Amino acid sequence: MTAGAAADLLMRLDAVEARLASLAVESVGGLTDADPATGERWDAGQVWAHLAEFPGYWLGQARLVVERWRDEPVPFGRVKTDPERLAAIENERMAAPSLLLDRVHAQLDALRSWLRELPGDAWDAVGLHVRLGEMGLARTLDEFVVGHLEEHAAQLEGMAGRG
Repeated sequence: MTAGAAADLLMRLDAVEARLASLAVESVGGLTDADPATGERWDAGQVWAHLAEFPGYWLGQARLVVERWRDEPVPFGRVKTDPERLAAIENERMAAPSLLLDRVHAQLDALRSWLRELPGDAWDAVGLHVRLGEMGLARTLDEFVVGHLEEHAAQLEGMAGRG
């Protein structure tokens, strides 16, 4: 991955963080559109609770892949039915979005720091996800962090009548 591609991830991260910050002060009701794969629909509290738990989780998984990479894909990750993921969402769904946003900010700051310090050869690391198979670091960060943040920001915007 080039420095330009890393810069693109960082730029997208900044943009989605700003979107989320503007949404944390709004009262958002209703449910998300149904997940195409599961049919599941979430309220805003569930979305915020998930936002507050997944960036740090996936940063830890990305670090693990980079640290253990030795020319063989490194097993990593979880799936939507992971009990710890579900428990975190359920336990935090009633928390104030502003409180959860503070956690998002802290996790994204940690991700930014890690990305800025990452050596160039770290982008060669490949993980092996149980559902998606082999994934390079760039795809992992896009799929599970930056792109996923963007998806949930769009959900909240839709629920707030912005989308």
